[in-house]
Amino acid sequence: MVVSAIDGPRPSRGYVLYALALLASINLLSYINRNVIFALFEPIKHDLHLRDAHLGWLGSAYVLVFSLAALPFGIASDLRSRRAVIAWGVSVWSVFTVLCGLVQSFWPLFVCRAAVGVGGAAFGAASASLVADFFPGKNRAAAMGVLAAGIAVGGVLGIWVGGAIESAYGWRAAFALVGLPGIPAAMLVARLKDPSRQPARVQLRKSLHEVGMGVSTVARHCAPLLLGLLVGSIAAFLLDQRYGASSALDTAAFGAAAGLGVAFNIRRWVRLVRAAPAGWPASGPMSGALDDLMRAGATVLATPTLVYIFIGGALISFGLNGIVGWAPTFMSRELGLRVGTVTALLGKWGLVVGTLGTLTGGLVADGLSRYTRRARVLTVSMGFILGAPLAIWLLTIRDLHQFVPVFCAAFFFLTWYSGPIAAVIFDVVPSKIGATVAGAYLMFIHLAGDTIAFPLVGILSDRFGIHRAVMVLPLAALLGGLVVLGAARTVTRDMARTEALPAA
Repeated sequence: MVVSAIDGPRPSRGYVLYALALLASINLLSYINRNVIFALFEPIKHDLHLRDAHLGWLGSAYVLVFSLAALPFGIASDLRSRRAVIAWGVSVWSVFTVLCGLVQSFWPLFVCRAAVGVGGAAFGAASASLVADFFPGKNRAAAMGVLAAGIAVGGVLGIWVGGAIESAYGWRAAFALVGLPGIPAAMLVARLKDPSRQPARVQLRKSLHEVGMGVSTVARHCAPLLLGLLVGSIAAFLLDQRYGASSALDTAAFGAAAGLGVAFNIRRWVRLVRAAPAGWPASGPMSGALDDLMRAGATVLATPTLVYIFIGGALISFGLNGIVGWAPTFMSRELGLRVGTVTALLGKWGLVVGTLGTLTGGLVADGLSRYTRRARVLTVSMGFILGAPLAIWLLTIRDLHQFVPVFCAAFFFLTWYSGPIAAVIFDVVPSKIGATVAGAYLMFIHLAGDTIAFPLVGILSDRFGIHRAVMVLPLAALLGGLVVLGAARTVTRDMARTEALPAA
């Protein structure tokens, strides 16, 4: 009998597959809840008497909060119950998505959308960590691919289903109907067996003390980031008042200030990590959240593979999420299509091709792993080397009959990366800080990636036209794939070092 890290039999094969199916389904719900608002912009604008600038902030509310909350929830997942973190996150995003349909003005809707981002962040790192422990061997990339399929499929379904419900019942009903399924899902995931940790009752006061989340501690260690957010918010407000909704300067200013805050905060953490005693990342007990954070930071800096993955992942996030966000506008303007027609086309073909591409990427990576331990890194890069040139060609096509098959081919290869890149992270870090590193990865790639892509493309579009502006997106994705390829030189050594560490 195989014994797990919690001194008991490992879950059966059937139970492992059930857990993967449940988590993948919840990830699908997460991205439906995330993207549904993009199908509802026009009716929301009309009913609540908003400007386009308000819509832009509603679109960014989720990703900004998601980015900032991903790391703290990664820490919480490593220190406490992962299934409890996931169940809490699913409940939060479900309740606040439903509440989105009850608001009567901009600010309550903004707060609800931000809260949906908090729930999504709680789910992301913890679910990936659980799947990594359920599938510790050669099938890990395929399992990660199944989990990540929700990103492409849910993202497309959110726009497609949201538009269909809105047409039949209105935008308020759309929020309610996509939010409600999360409640029973949260109940199911709360009962999952953790394959590597003892179940424990969480005491709120003790947990807060252990994770060291006092206000003064957070403010001291995250001062540059908090200052960047404050300055960015003030600048965005002033620019919006001065130039109005037609300008993208407010979002660009916020992104620039937040990006500088992140950069200076990372620089500060790097200096702290470098001052730590030698060997500290891999040894000693984890006494709290800041200790776990410093261990994760030290692990990233000491692991060349993760440096490649973080930088490449930010470029990939910039390119792919920018393409998804600007695709409806590009197709409407350049192909002369109605928005409803565009969302139906993207929904139908994106659903099929995104699913196939994500699953194929995991299968290709695990198949190649029989021959080389670099397989997952090579699969990520191969997808972008094949898919990005197709995406560049796609953006030059103005014939719909040619556009659809080229879109399918490009999207198929561009979605290969999701499972393998997540698997690489867990291949090269100790399991006990895996969720923290995954949370740091999500925070970094979104803050340095898609939060910049949306306003930057808008500014370039105003100056040069959208047909030229969007070209930076597949180029960034291609560059990201090439950066990840650099990890092929280091991943074997980093995996061996992690495997040599003593068990937690």
